[in-house]
Amino acid sequence: MTIETRTPARKARLLPQLIKFGAVGAVGFVVNLLVFNLMLLVVLRGVPHATIYSTIIATVIAILTNWIGNRYWAFSGQRQNNAAREGVEFFVVSLATGTGIPLLCVWVSHYLLGMQNPVADNISANIVGLAIGMLLRFALYRWWVFSPHRLERPGRTTTAERTTRGEVPVITGSTLAGAPDGRLVGD
Repeated sequence: MTIETRTPARKARLLPQLIKFGAVGAVGFVVNLLVFNLMLLVVLRGVPHATIYSTIIATVIAILTNWIGNRYWAFSGQRQNNAAREGVEFFVVSLATGTGIPLLCVWVSHYLLGMQNPVADNISANIVGLAIGMLLRFALYRWWVFSPHRLERPGRTTTAERTTRGEVPVITGSTLAGAPDGRLVGD
């Protein structure tokens, strides 16, 4: 017999969640790429600082796309009831890592290094910037925005709340028996 913990179950679900996050990110990447190039080459063509504006607009639209995919698919089991707080946290993380990092990469490439052409702008914003931002985003979404320790659902209580009420840990034969998806992945 073991005392039930969520750690092994969470680790067992890390890879599928990472794959879903990657799929959502891939859709967001395509949206970002299409909007960025549409803005840069058509809508804002000839506008001063079009690269910066294109990066901002494309990233914000991609964040909206990713919000839907992450909230309702990749992290659906960890969604908060307080969608407003979760949404604010999601957008803060996304703006910082999804706009800030690619914008910094474009700025360095375009203005500091003098690589002022659409190919260099695409590489700095959509490859280097998005790759670095993606790693930080996944970590912050998983361990802060959609953290299972912050669940606020009716009928669900946190470990701290159960301990405060004097409840004892549930003893089970498997550390994965309490997995929210009901499957014994890895058993």
